[in-house]
Amino acid sequence: MEKICVVGLGYVGLPTASLLANRGLKVRGVDVNPTVVEIINQGKPHISEPDLDVLVRAAINSGNLTASLEPGVADVFILAVPTPFRDGHIPDISYIESATKAIAPHVSEGDLIILESTSPVGTTEKIAEWLQELRPDLDVGASVYIAHCPERVLPGQTLKELVTNDRIIGGINPASAEKAAELYEKFVTGEIVCTEARTAELSKLAENAFRDVNIAFANELSIICDKLNTDVWEMIKMANYHPRVNILQPGPGVGGHCIAIDPWFIVSSAPEDARLIRTAREINDSKPSYVIAKIKKMSARFKEPKVCCLGLSYKPNIDDLRESPAIEVVKRLVSENVVNNLLVVEPHVEDLPSSLQELGNIHLVDLEKGLKESDIVVMLVNHRAFKRIKSNLVKEKVWLDTVGVFTVLN
Repeated sequence: MEKICVVGLGYVGLPTASLLANRGLKVRGVDVNPTVVEIINQGKPHISEPDLDVLVRAAINSGNLTASLEPGVADVFILAVPTPFRDGHIPDISYIESATKAIAPHVSEGDLIILESTSPVGTTEKIAEWLQELRPDLDVGASVYIAHCPERVLPGQTLKELVTNDRIIGGINPASAEKAAELYEKFVTGEIVCTEARTAELSKLAENAFRDVNIAFANELSIICDKLNTDVWEMIKMANYHPRVNILQPGPGVGGHCIAIDPWFIVSSAPEDARLIRTAREINDSKPSYVIAKIKKMSARFKEPKVCCLGLSYKPNIDDLRESPAIEVVKRLVSENVVNNLLVVEPHVEDLPSSLQELGNIHLVDLEKGLKESDIVVMLVNHRAFKRIKSNLVKEKVWLDTVGVFTVLN
């Protein structure tokens, strides 16, 4: 397993490809975006992740990593492509199917195919079916190894956790799981646990659904506390003194490429039975609407309210905007004419995403300008930079804190 082909050079694919290349393996990274391919071949990452620039530069300079628009011959094919959902929260695995079709002409007997994309249960088996249809000359399952190894990395800690985290490997048969384990043993220091493909697929979905349900509990409590005129942050702090209670912190919703999406994969597979998981998703998806309603009520105090939103990313101290509830709040404040001109502070990005630029009347400003020129300040992400806001500025403004930053300040 000396030649690796990584299809999809995003938040997981590029760090994985770079890591393998720096371990001495020959890696061909594949992406459909020509700009991404060009940037990587210049020795630069197209995404922000601590130390990834150093890793990519070293991998390219060593000659072990090259980026391309097309896959080629390899011993191992790693698929790390997106798995979004379509209208109605139906999982979209078309990117995985396209990736399978792209590598099919290059697969030989004895090769290993690994699906790292978080996927609905049964997707790994579908890869085997698609490949068998495309390559009837191969005895897929007997002469080609296929396994699922879901990633569990935390943005901002990706390079560390790719190495140190435990890895679950599910094969379409035991031989496939064992073959995949051989590859991960080359760079993973965490425990490697083998199982079958469906169990591995569902375990990743269950992990994110577990988080989603617990966040939904906290978000529901925040709504109840508002109604009962109780400080949710203080209440959760008191409840967590119980030795077996650990309530999470509420927020404006749930974002990111995993928790906001993956539970729907379970609901789609078992719609009549996944009742708690569905309800949690609905609670978290509805939280931005609740936040917007509170801003509307605050805005009624002013003739032409000037509003500043602090934070756009889906979690603190990163630039990742995928499925961010903060983006949803900002977008709707303008599209629903709650405010005419909206100021936004996001220290981790240089430009507004295109979805916000298209609306107009949304201005990315620094923290000082945002606080100075606004009547209402909405805290949407508890970035480290926001925790240094002086308490006297808090008292001078109408504040809506959705993440409990000023509980710490006060």
